[in-house]
Amino acid sequence: MTTDFTATRALFDLPEGMVYLDGNSLGPLPRAVPDRVARTIRDEWGGMLISAWNKADWMAMPRRVGDRVARLIGAEPGSVVMGDTLSIKVYQAIAAGLDMNPARRVILSDNGNFPTDLYMAEGLCRTLGADYRLKVVAPEDVADAIDDTVAVLMLTEVDYRTGRRHDMAALTARAHAAGAIAVWDLAHSAGAFPVDLAGAGADFAVGCTYKYLNSGPGGPAFIYVAPRHADRAVPALSGWLGHAAPFAFDLSYRPGAGVERMRVGTPPILQLAALDAALDVWDGVAMADIRAASLTLADRFIQGVLAACPDLRLVTPRDPAIRGSQVSFAHPEGYAIMQALIARGVVGDFRAPDILRFGITPLYIGTAEIDRAVAVLATVMRERLWDRPEYRERAAVT
Repeated sequence: MTTDFTATRALFDLPEGMVYLDGNSLGPLPRAVPDRVARTIRDEWGGMLISAWNKADWMAMPRRVGDRVARLIGAEPGSVVMGDTLSIKVYQAIAAGLDMNPARRVILSDNGNFPTDLYMAEGLCRTLGADYRLKVVAPEDVADAIDDTVAVLMLTEVDYRTGRRHDMAALTARAHAAGAIAVWDLAHSAGAFPVDLAGAGADFAVGCTYKYLNSGPGGPAFIYVAPRHADRAVPALSGWLGHAAPFAFDLSYRPGAGVERMRVGTPPILQLAALDAALDVWDGVAMADIRAASLTLADRFIQGVLAACPDLRLVTPRDPAIRGSQVSFAHPEGYAIMQALIARGVVGDFRAPDILRFGITPLYIGTAEIDRAVAVLATVMRERLWDRPEYRERAAVT
């Protein structure tokens, strides 16, 4: 394993002079991806056409790439499969959890969860009937809200706004003690720090790959099913490729073996090829080393900003045990401040109503980038460079 992140930085194609602190939203382009995708297009799609499903082993890619992701999230081999979008995987996981707990009707989550997870849970409740409901509490109240009415605990491990991190092992154990199923969204965890799904006893987990795993916009999502549930979890979205024998073309659904049943539609081969190439960056990298570097860089950023920008309010926990790999500050003019930063080559993002969010990704960010980001932010705040009309004009994507 290596801690030489100078070497990993060379594996990314980053614009000259940019400090990219938005890998928690969209990871940068790994240099190996364009050639890999081009070969998939030219040699496989172009040269093999439909035979590539067999000759290039396209059909097995969701499981093969899933095993590569499994290493980064502490999952057992054969327990992760790729495909579809995160919203689809959230729906599948919650629905399977409810089916495994038929005497209960409550999905418990928190108001720090990403809205799409809540939307999918609401939609599922409407589909199942009026007696199903989503209960949403504050993040700090989750543990006390887990009781014998809860069928499924559904949480995103890291709050997308503040970076606050739940204790997966403790909350999963509490859920199990109360007879509930635990579903975890790892969108801001996978590739950010060590995750131990198997050790924590999680029942289901889902996540996207276009953030810390750098698969590119629209990259495929993943779903984890604990091996103890793999042959009893019922997929609510019973797609063709989750069938036990897709090419038998049965008119009735029979679930595939294990996590294969969680496949739905045709796998996105070009996006899987991009992800497969992007995952090469992780070869020889230990998640513990990523975590240590991330915390060091985040502390440096926090200390620098607090000293230089007294008008910004830190909303990310100082305690490293309860934070992910991002740092967030609040300010009433957060959107304009972020646009001023971006115009000066320091790229983070904004989350309503007032959050400036910065992802700390040691694979390609070091102390020089952190120090430059602090200096530019200090100048923007001290000279009120954000106070211009062009920085207040909201774009479609913030």
